[in-house]
Amino acid sequence: MCRLFGFRSVIQSQVHRSLMDADNALGAQSNDHRDGWGVAFYVDGAPHITRSPATALDDTLFHRVSGIVASETVLAHVRRATNGELSVLNCHPFQYGKWILAHNGDIQDFATHRAELLERIAPRLRRYILGDTDSEVLFFLFLTHLSQHGPLQGRIGVEETSMALQSTLEHVRSICDIDPQKEPSLLTAIVTDGTTMVAAEGGKDLYWSTYKTRCADRDTCPSLSTECEAPSESGYVNHL
Repeated sequence: MCRLFGFRSVIQSQVHRSLMDADNALGAQSNDHRDGWGVAFYVDGAPHITRSPATALDDTLFHRVSGIVASETVLAHVRRATNGELSVLNCHPFQYGKWILAHNGDIQDFATHRAELLERIAPRLRRYILGDTDSEVLFFLFLTHLSQHGPLQGRIGVEETSMALQSTLEHVRSICDIDPQKEPSLLTAIVTDGTTMVAAEGGKDLYWSTYKTRCADRDTCPSLSTECEAPSESGYVNHL
């Protein structure tokens, strides 16, 4: 299986600690997830993505990218391959326009159901699938569902994005999880367009934090508020 890291903030923030220095940093987890990595972040609303089939912790490019990224939105991934060969085309996150997705898990009997899943993807989107993973198919199926809520290049809200992701997972399960004797598909995923970020816990544990115990930038950050270092009482959070 894989490991995911998603980050949203009201201000541009660096993520070097989360990717490299924290006790459970994503880079350290690549010791057990050695089949590639990817880091996506947004600059002026546009996604910038770097991917590699190398092991993250052994890759100087991962170290360099982790050190320079500063953004309000970051999505990163380290891969342990289950479906698809070791290739940069199979590394997450996957991108179309401003939308990106990273996935942890696998689709049950993907090889058997791949053709049917591809048929459910809008033809104008299906042509952009370049790799051979179940995760990329999941992404473009999500985009197909999302496009029912409006143009993909337009503004789609968090509720509509959440509905599209949920209906995508249900769609996959209706096709692939038909044998009760087998383990169900594992479909934990994070999607974002740089403004909205939605995650689904689809069979693999997904943990989140809405505040920092003590922010390292608390003495210089112009956006510091009580929500940054304490549980939110209003439902609004500065860091996710």
